[in-house]
Amino acid sequence: MFERRSLSEELAAVRSAHAPAAIVLDVDSDFETLPPGAAEDLGLLVDAFDPATYPDEWVPDDAPRPLHRYAGPEFTIGLPGDGTVAWTRQTDPPIVFCKARAAGTPDAFLDFLIAEALVQIGLDAPESFLPFFGDRYPDLRAAVALDPASAYQIAAALYDGWLGLQTRPIFEGWADDRPGLHDAWVDAGDRLRDRVDGLPGAIARGETDFADATELACAAIKHGLDLPAPFVALDTTAYIDYGADYAVRWTAKTFETDD
Repeated sequence: MFERRSLSEELAAVRSAHAPAAIVLDVDSDFETLPPGAAEDLGLLVDAFDPATYPDEWVPDDAPRPLHRYAGPEFTIGLPGDGTVAWTRQTDPPIVFCKARAAGTPDAFLDFLIAEALVQIGLDAPESFLPFFGDRYPDLRAAVALDPASAYQIAAALYDGWLGLQTRPIFEGWADDRPGLHDAWVDAGDRLRDRVDGLPGAIARGETDFADATELACAAIKHGLDLPAPFVALDTTAYIDYGADYAVRWTAKTFETDD
Protein backbone atom coordinates (compact mmCIF):
# COMPACT_ATOMS: atom_id res chain seq x y z
CA MET A 1 0.00 0.00 0.00
CA PHE A 2 2.95 2.30 0.67
CA GLU A 3 5.96 3.02 -1.51
CA ARG A 4 8.81 5.41 -0.86
CA ARG A 5 8.67 8.37 -3.22
CA SER A 6 11.72 9.54 -5.10
CA LEU A 7 12.33 13.22 -4.42
CA SER A 8 13.59 15.90 -6.77
CA GLU A 9 16.76 17.78 -5.89
CA GLU A 10 14.75 20.75 -4.58
CA LEU A 11 12.47 18.57 -2.48
CA ALA A 12 15.42 16.69 -1.04
CA ALA A 13 16.92 20.04 -0.04
CA VAL A 14 13.67 21.09 1.66
CA ARG A 15 13.57 17.83 3.57
CA SER A 16 17.18 18.23 4.64
CA ALA A 17 16.50 21.76 5.89
CA HIS A 18 13.16 21.25 7.65
CA ALA A 19 12.47 17.56 8.36
CA PRO A 20 15.62 15.54 7.67
CA ALA A 21 14.30 12.35 9.24
CA ALA A 22 10.94 12.38 7.44
CA ILE A 23 10.04 9.82 4.80
CA VAL A 24 7.72 10.55 1.89
CA LEU A 25 5.37 7.79 0.79
CA ASP A 26 3.05 7.25 -2.14
CA VAL A 27 -0.21 5.60 -1.04
CA ASP A 28 -1.93 3.32 -3.54
CA SER A 29 -5.42 4.25 -2.34
CA ASP A 30 -7.21 7.42 -1.37
CA PHE A 31 -8.18 8.19 2.21
CA GLU A 32 -9.50 10.87 4.51
CA THR A 33 -8.56 8.93 7.65
CA LEU A 34 -6.10 6.12 7.13
CA PRO A 35 -7.74 2.79 8.09
CA PRO A 36 -6.23 1.31 11.28
CA GLY A 37 -5.22 -1.88 9.47
CA ALA A 38 -3.35 0.08 6.84
CA ALA A 39 -1.75 2.26 9.49
CA GLU A 40 -0.36 -0.86 11.12
CA ASP A 41 1.41 -1.69 7.84
CA LEU A 42 3.53 1.35 8.48
CA GLY A 43 5.31 -0.67 11.13
CA LEU A 44 7.49 -2.10 8.37
CA LEU A 45 8.68 1.39 7.46
CA VAL A 46 9.09 3.20 10.77
CA ASP A 47 10.97 2.65 14.00
CA ALA A 48 8.15 3.41 16.42
CA PHE A 49 4.60 4.64 16.85
CA ASP A 50 3.42 7.37 19.20
CA PRO A 51 -0.40 7.45 18.81
CA ALA A 52 -1.97 10.74 19.88
CA THR A 53 -5.05 10.88 22.07
CA TYR A 54 -6.93 13.96 23.25
CA PRO A 55 -9.32 14.67 26.14
CA ASP A 56 -12.98 13.93 25.50
CA GLU A 57 -13.95 17.39 26.70
CA TRP A 58 -12.12 18.96 23.76
CA VAL A 59 -14.69 17.51 21.35
CA PRO A 60 -18.27 18.84 21.55
CA ASP A 61 -21.00 16.22 21.54
CA ASP A 62 -22.30 17.39 18.17
CA ALA A 63 -18.89 17.30 16.45
CA PRO A 64 -18.65 15.11 13.32
CA ARG A 65 -17.95 11.48 14.11
CA PRO A 66 -14.44 11.43 12.54
CA LEU A 67 -13.33 14.03 15.06
CA HIS A 68 -14.53 11.91 18.00
CA ARG A 69 -12.64 8.95 16.55
CA TYR A 70 -9.53 11.04 15.96
CA ALA A 71 -9.48 12.13 19.61
CA GLY A 72 -9.89 8.58 20.88
CA PRO A 73 -7.28 5.91 21.65
CA GLU A 74 -7.38 4.28 18.21
CA PHE A 75 -4.29 5.01 16.11
CA THR A 76 -5.70 7.52 13.63
CA ILE A 77 -3.89 9.38 10.86
CA GLY A 78 -5.62 12.11 8.89
CA LEU A 79 -8.95 13.90 8.98
CA PRO A 80 -11.50 14.78 6.30
CA GLY A 81 -10.35 17.92 4.53
CA ASP A 82 -6.62 17.22 4.82
CA GLY A 83 -6.23 17.28 1.03
CA THR A 84 -3.97 15.46 -1.40
CA VAL A 85 -0.89 15.41 0.86
CA ALA A 86 -1.00 14.70 4.60
CA TRP A 87 1.64 14.26 7.28
CA THR A 88 2.03 12.83 10.74
CA ARG A 89 4.48 12.89 13.62
CA GLN A 90 2.72 9.95 15.29
CA THR A 91 5.46 7.82 13.78
CA ASP A 92 9.20 7.89 14.23
CA PRO A 93 10.36 9.09 11.76
CA PRO A 94 7.57 11.45 10.64
CA ILE A 95 5.78 10.62 7.40
CA VAL A 96 4.42 12.61 4.47
CA PHE A 97 1.67 10.79 2.55
CA CYS A 98 0.86 11.41 -1.12
CA LYS A 99 -2.63 10.04 -1.56
CA ALA A 100 -3.81 8.21 -4.67
CA ARG A 101 -5.68 11.32 -5.83
CA ALA A 102 -2.26 12.90 -6.39
CA ALA A 103 -2.15 11.04 -9.71
CA GLY A 104 -4.15 13.86 -11.30
CA THR A 105 -2.12 16.68 -9.76
CA PRO A 106 0.42 18.58 -11.90
CA ASP A 107 3.95 17.57 -10.92
CA ALA A 108 5.08 21.08 -9.98
CA PHE A 109 2.12 21.68 -7.69
CA LEU A 110 2.42 18.24 -6.10
CA ASP A 111 6.07 18.94 -5.36
CA PHE A 112 5.01 22.18 -3.67
CA LEU A 113 2.41 20.33 -1.56
CA ILE A 114 5.06 17.84 -0.45
CA ALA A 115 7.48 20.67 0.32
CA GLU A 116 4.78 22.44 2.32
CA ALA A 117 4.17 19.30 4.38
CA LEU A 118 7.89 18.97 5.12
CA VAL A 119 8.07 22.61 6.20
CA GLN A 120 5.02 22.15 8.45
CA ILE A 121 6.62 19.12 10.10
CA GLY A 122 9.67 21.26 10.78
CA LEU A 123 7.58 23.91 12.52
CA ASP A 124 6.83 21.44 15.30
CA ALA A 125 3.24 22.69 15.09
CA PRO A 126 0.18 20.72 16.27
CA GLU A 127 -0.71 17.97 13.83
CA SER A 128 -4.27 19.13 13.26
CA PHE A 129 -6.76 21.76 14.30
CA LEU A 130 -7.91 19.74 17.31
CA PRO A 131 -4.66 19.97 19.33
CA PHE A 132 -4.21 23.51 17.97
CA PHE A 133 -7.48 24.62 19.60
CA GLY A 134 -7.30 22.15 22.48
CA ASP A 135 -9.72 23.00 25.26
CA ARG A 136 -10.81 26.10 23.31
CA TYR A 137 -12.45 24.08 20.56
CA PRO A 138 -15.80 23.93 22.40
CA ASP A 139 -15.61 27.73 22.65
CA LEU A 140 -15.03 27.97 18.92
CA ARG A 141 -17.95 25.64 18.27
CA ALA A 142 -20.17 27.78 20.51
CA ALA A 143 -19.11 30.91 18.62
CA VAL A 144 -19.96 29.47 15.20
CA ALA A 145 -23.66 30.05 14.65
CA LEU A 146 -23.79 27.31 12.03
CA ASP A 147 -24.05 23.52 11.90
CA PRO A 148 -21.34 21.22 13.37
CA ALA A 149 -19.88 20.38 9.96
CA SER A 150 -19.42 24.08 9.20
CA ALA A 151 -17.77 24.64 12.59
CA TYR A 152 -15.38 21.76 11.79
CA GLN A 153 -14.59 23.29 8.38
CA ILE A 154 -13.98 26.74 9.86
CA ALA A 155 -11.73 25.32 12.57
CA ALA A 156 -9.66 23.40 10.03
CA ALA A 157 -9.40 26.53 7.87
CA LEU A 158 -8.30 28.73 10.78
CA TYR A 159 -5.59 26.24 11.68
CA ASP A 160 -4.46 26.22 8.03
CA GLY A 161 -4.29 30.01 8.07
CA TRP A 162 -2.20 30.00 11.26
CA LEU A 163 0.24 27.59 9.64
CA GLY A 164 0.27 29.69 6.48
CA LEU A 165 1.41 32.78 8.36
CA GLN A 166 4.49 30.85 9.43
CA THR A 167 5.26 29.06 6.18
CA ARG A 168 4.80 32.11 3.91
CA PRO A 169 8.18 33.72 4.70
CA ILE A 170 9.87 30.40 4.00
CA PHE A 171 8.17 30.06 0.61
CA GLU A 172 9.06 33.66 -0.23
CA GLY A 173 12.70 32.86 0.48
CA TRP A 174 12.81 30.09 -2.14
CA ALA A 175 12.97 32.48 -5.13
CA ASP A 176 16.71 32.07 -5.67
CA ASP A 177 17.70 28.64 -4.36
CA ARG A 178 14.49 26.67 -5.03
CA PRO A 179 12.95 28.44 -8.03
CA GLY A 180 10.79 25.52 -9.15
CA LEU A 181 9.02 25.29 -5.80
CA HIS A 182 8.83 29.08 -5.53
CA ASP A 183 7.21 29.33 -8.98
CA ALA A 184 4.66 26.66 -8.04
CA TRP A 185 3.82 28.59 -4.86
CA VAL A 186 3.37 31.82 -6.84
CA ASP A 187 1.27 30.07 -9.49
CA ALA A 188 -1.00 28.52 -6.87
CA GLY A 189 -1.56 31.95 -5.34
CA ASP A 190 -2.32 33.48 -8.72
CA ARG A 191 -4.98 30.82 -9.30
CA LEU A 192 -6.68 31.82 -6.05
CA ARG A 193 -6.50 35.58 -6.57
CA ASP A 194 -9.70 36.16 -8.54
CA ARG A 195 -11.73 33.93 -6.22
CA VAL A 196 -10.43 35.76 -3.14
CA ASP A 197 -11.04 39.17 -4.71
CA GLY A 198 -14.60 38.12 -5.49
CA LEU A 199 -15.37 36.72 -2.04
CA PRO A 200 -17.43 39.65 -0.67
CA GLY A 201 -19.74 39.59 -3.67
CA ALA A 202 -20.01 35.80 -3.68
CA ILE A 203 -20.99 35.81 0.00
CA ALA A 204 -23.47 38.66 -0.49
CA ARG A 205 -25.14 36.84 -3.41
CA GLY A 206 -25.32 33.57 -1.47
CA GLU A 207 -23.00 31.83 -3.94
CA THR A 208 -20.46 30.97 -1.22
CA ASP A 209 -21.29 30.08 2.35
CA PHE A 210 -19.20 31.40 5.21
CA ALA A 211 -17.40 28.12 5.91
CA ASP A 212 -16.26 27.82 2.28
CA ALA A 213 -15.25 31.49 2.28
CA THR A 214 -13.16 31.00 5.42
CA GLU A 215 -11.46 27.98 3.89
CA LEU A 216 -10.58 29.93 0.74
CA ALA A 217 -9.37 33.02 2.61
CA CYS A 218 -7.23 31.01 5.01
CA ALA A 219 -5.71 29.05 2.12
CA ALA A 220 -4.78 32.40 0.55
CA ILE A 221 -2.87 33.55 3.63
CA LYS A 222 0.16 31.42 2.81
CA HIS A 223 0.32 33.14 -0.60
CA GLY A 224 0.22 36.67 0.80
CA LEU A 225 -2.92 37.66 -1.09
CA ASP A 226 -4.98 40.68 -0.08
CA LEU A 227 -7.92 39.48 1.99
CA PRO A 228 -11.33 41.15 2.36
CA ALA A 229 -12.96 41.83 5.70
CA PRO A 230 -13.42 40.09 8.07
CA PHE A 231 -10.63 37.71 6.99
CA VAL A 232 -7.95 40.38 6.72
CA ALA A 233 -7.86 40.45 10.54
CA LEU A 234 -6.35 36.96 10.44
CA ASP A 235 -3.30 38.08 8.45
CA THR A 236 -1.37 39.41 11.42
CA THR A 237 1.55 38.40 13.60
CA ALA A 238 -0.83 38.59 16.56
CA TYR A 239 -2.48 35.45 15.20
CA ILE A 240 0.85 33.64 15.26
CA ASP A 241 1.48 34.79 18.82
CA TYR A 242 -1.96 34.12 20.31
CA GLY A 243 -3.07 31.23 18.14
CA ALA A 244 -6.28 29.55 19.23
CA ASP A 245 -7.29 32.37 21.58
CA TYR A 246 -7.05 34.86 18.72
CA ALA A 247 -9.02 32.57 16.40
CA VAL A 248 -11.82 32.12 18.92
CA ARG A 249 -12.05 35.87 19.52
CA TRP A 250 -12.12 36.53 15.76
CA THR A 251 -14.85 33.95 15.28
CA ALA A 252 -16.93 35.30 18.15
CA LYS A 253 -16.64 38.83 16.81
CA THR A 254 -17.45 37.72 13.28
CA PHE A 255 -20.60 35.95 14.41
CA GLU A 256 -21.33 38.72 16.96
CA THR A 257 -21.31 36.38 19.94
CA ASP A 258 -19.37 36.34 23.18
CA ASP A 259 -16.32 34.11 23.37
